[in-house]
Amino acid sequence: MSVNIQNSWIGGLVAALAASLCCITPLLAIFGGISGAATYFNWIEPFRPYIIGLTMLIFAVAWYQQLAVVRRGQEDCCEPVKRSFWKSKKFLLVVTLFSGVVIAFPYYSSFFYKTTQPIATITPQAKFKFVKLNIKGMGCADCTKHIDGVLMGLNGVSASNTSFENAETAVRYDPTKTNTDSINLKIKEIGYQSTLIKNN
Repeated sequence: MSVNIQNSWIGGLVAALAASLCCITPLLAIFGGISGAATYFNWIEPFRPYIIGLTMLIFAVAWYQQLAVVRRGQEDCCEPVKRSFWKSKKFLLVVTLFSGVVIAFPYYSSFFYKTTQPIATITPQAKFKFVKLNIKGMGCADCTKHIDGVLMGLNGVSASNTSFENAETAVRYDPTKTNTDSINLKIKEIGYQSTLIKNN
């Protein structure tokens, strides 16, 4: 039974990580330089509710097994067998809480993505151009803050507005300072994929 408990929390932890993988990978791209990583996992997003449900079911089974073992140990006449920390309720509680934090990551991920003010030196009376891009790899609405914050730090970009619902970003930029290729490259560097919709 203890082996089943261990397998249960491992499965629950893996499922919890999978549920938020599409949001975690852009953060990994920041710290680890994993270019385009989010694109590989964006197919997971539609299945997120089912994966969360599976995670909850796995942990429910793990806790049932854990409590059943404790109950049987209390009912036995003989002295209960000492169990290692890795098979204890304390460790299962730690893993359960950690999985909850991972699942909730999309709801607090914006704390990791700072909103950057333009650092660009915009040419006086510059004739701005606008580009609209389709974005792949966004796992939650907070991903828009990540994209906009990074693009606003790109020299020549004066405005960036990303929509999670439409999977698009609209960027206003000074063509004497930057171009669509640089904007596309910056989006790719932070773990997303973009394709041109409109440029004028």
